Amino acid sequence: MRQQYEHYTQEHQQVWRLLFNRQLDNLRDKASSAYMDSLEAMKGALHGHSIARFEQLGEVLQAQAGWQIQVVPGFIPAEDFLAFLAERKFCSSTWLRNMQQLDYLEEPDMFHDIFGHVPLLLDEAYSSFMQRLGMLGVRYAGNPEVIAMLERYYWFTIEFGLIRERNVTKIYGAGIISSFGEAKSIYTAEAVIRPFCLAHILEHEFVKSTMQNEYFELSSFSQLYESMDEVERILGERCEAPTEYVCLQTV
Repeated sequence: MRQQYEHYTQEHQQVWRLLFNRQLDNLRDKASSAYMDSLEAMKGALHGHSIARFEQLGEVLQAQAGWQIQVVPGFIPAEDFLAFLAERKFCSSTWLRNMQQLDYLEEPDMFHDIFGHVPLLLDEAYSSFMQRLGMLGVRYAGNPEVIAMLERYYWFTIEFGLIRERNVTKIYGAGIISSFGEAKSIYTAEAVIRPFCLAHILEHEFVKSTMQNEYFELSSFSQLYESMDEVERILGERCEAPTEYVCLQTV
């Protein structure tokens, strides 16, 4: 599959500009410095003037971080998604919401995938975590219990994670980064923000169809990467030792 850029209409471009510029203003005092710095570093290929061209964006990603964009039709099985991460390929759909869907979608679209996820791939600790998570998915493929634990881990970090910066709660999770309403709601009294707790996260169920109200806060991205050692220990205790996965692509 590929992005068919010529199929985007003027309305698509208008929606992208509105979403991008509105959220950029919303995030200036809310998003992690790593996210904002990475977004700035990609501004030549990722900006609010027009829909990102995957070919151009992919060249920047490959040159700066060794990642590629893998076009997918939408949701794909968790094991397939993790396998792509293991090869430093981040999945993105190419469809974009319409004007009536600006504030809520049940299924992630291109704005969520690209604006929410892609910039932080330039951060070394975050990027290494993503690949290592994918490698675990490949290693334990066929084990639904482990895959479910990895999905929960991904959900409460990559999708809806928070990080503490200079004693202030900041956003790095793509599900919040790309959501105008949720980026505001985490600073209300309704949001429950807990310290990062791996054991809790691996067993904590989540619901995709509603806005989150419980979040876990990191002290640094290094903490996220270092937590992988404990994840591997926990999974190893639960399962027979599987065959080592050898990554085919490194930076």
